[in-house]
Amino acid sequence: MNREQLTRQIIEAGRFLYGRGWSPATSSNYSARLAADQALLTVSGKHKGELGEGDVLATDLDGNSLEPGKKPSAETLLHTQLYRWKPEIGAVLHTHSVNATVLSRMTLADSLVFADYELQKAFAGISTHESQVLVPIFDNDQDIARLASRVQPWLDEHADCVGYLIRGHGLYTWGATMADCLRQVEAFEFLFECELKVRALQR
Repeated sequence: MNREQLTRQIIEAGRFLYGRGWSPATSSNYSARLAADQALLTVSGKHKGELGEGDVLATDLDGNSLEPGKKPSAETLLHTQLYRWKPEIGAVLHTHSVNATVLSRMTLADSLVFADYELQKAFAGISTHESQVLVPIFDNDQDIARLASRVQPWLDEHADCVGYLIRGHGLYTWGATMADCLRQVEAFEFLFECELKVRALQR
């Protein structure tokens, strides 16, 4: 897929995610693999429901901009480390929904476990509700390199991981294609909302 097609996918993802309330204002960032050693990411500080063709930039997998004058998102390293981790990853989405933010703050443990939900089958590699989906939660950190260094050991030990939360911040999920990522964001949001409602009813 060429740059123009990937850019269009990122723009359309932004409109969809903003429209669902999962990427308000200038929050969130999205990316797609441009080449084996390059990624295409949203630039810093742009409203995700109003992205244009000039609102993405190419970076190397160390997170350095390959386009003078364009500033990558502060969280670029969290995207590029995923492309380094698995060559089959073709897209990464980071969203800031209310449900992800609240649930990650309410959960004192360092992970969430989803079990017995039919919609778990929306995740890559899951074929039955009888499995468990383990979602780690990392404490928020403005030092992104330090945060990435905490994420990497988890990824190395959990090859089947499909996403993670940053506490009080948002969700990261990835897939072979942008469509896979969007499907997983939607599945995660359903599960987050279910979990919050279950907890409220149990009080």
